[in-house]
Amino acid sequence: MWETSGRLLRLLSLLQMHREWTGGELAEELGIDVRTVRRDVDKLRTLGYPVDAARGVAGYRLGAGSTLPPLLLDDDEAVAVAIGLRTAASGTISGIEDSSLRALTKLEQMLPSRLRHRVSTLHSATITVAAGGPTVDPETLTALACAIRDRHRLRFDYRSHDGTTSLRITEPHRLAHTGRHWYLIAWDVDRADWRTFRVDRLLPRIPTGPRFAPREAPEVDLAGYVSDNVSVAPYRYAARVTIAVSADIATERIPPTIGVVEPIDAESCLLRTGSNSLDELAIYLALFDLPIRIHEPPELIDRVRAITARLGAAVD
Repeated sequence: MWETSGRLLRLLSLLQMHREWTGGELAEELGIDVRTVRRDVDKLRTLGYPVDAARGVAGYRLGAGSTLPPLLLDDDEAVAVAIGLRTAASGTISGIEDSSLRALTKLEQMLPSRLRHRVSTLHSATITVAAGGPTVDPETLTALACAIRDRHRLRFDYRSHDGTTSLRITEPHRLAHTGRHWYLIAWDVDRADWRTFRVDRLLPRIPTGPRFAPREAPEVDLAGYVSDNVSVAPYRYAARVTIAVSADIATERIPPTIGVVEPIDAESCLLRTGSNSLDELAIYLALFDLPIRIHEPPELIDRVRAITARLGAAVD
């Protein structure tokens, strides 16, 4: 009995590797014959695991079912899930906190003592600082993800930063998360151009529109594209600044929502950032405490000179 149960767990672990196995391959891995493999597969099916069999080849793979059977996780996977659930409990998706804590409680009850100790040690040594800002409805994220997957046009009411609301018709491409905000990268049909939308500012209209043929992405580096669109493009003044440190050091100080850092060489990098206020840009750059040289815009250079002269006179 215990030998059979252990073999079923081993078989389930193999099927969860997201590949298709032949009966012969499974038999070799488990040290049994093909007939026993078929019997064990039938047992897994009676337990609720949807094991699909390809016709003619006798290939097996774990499919999606109508219910959620127990999952089989190795040690590192179990710890990763526990940490992820704890993080989600204080994240930027509204209403998910209680669900995450309930799932974490169930998982920790099932963890062996050695893993429970690893997770509890990390939790006891860690505090969570709330990021603040708006949260996103999980149903909205699900609706956007489904429209992306199914390639359906998406209509939504969008509230811009000045509070005005407009109807947007888009071809959704990807969702992006910066740690504080969720963004939708989509082709704006009326404006015939790519746009980046804050998810907390949009309200999807259901049902979605007709299917569309996917377009080529606006850039290969979508993360860089989002960073540029939220830190430079929306603002009146776009600054270009050389920093005399490596890009790795600069990115430790400058989050992607503030500016785009591009390496120049091992000892310097280029920062592109933006603001609607020259004073805000000047003060922000001064607080870097890094050797910098401002290239543009010329209005910022003039403003920095004026502020420097004023502060110098104040000290004198």
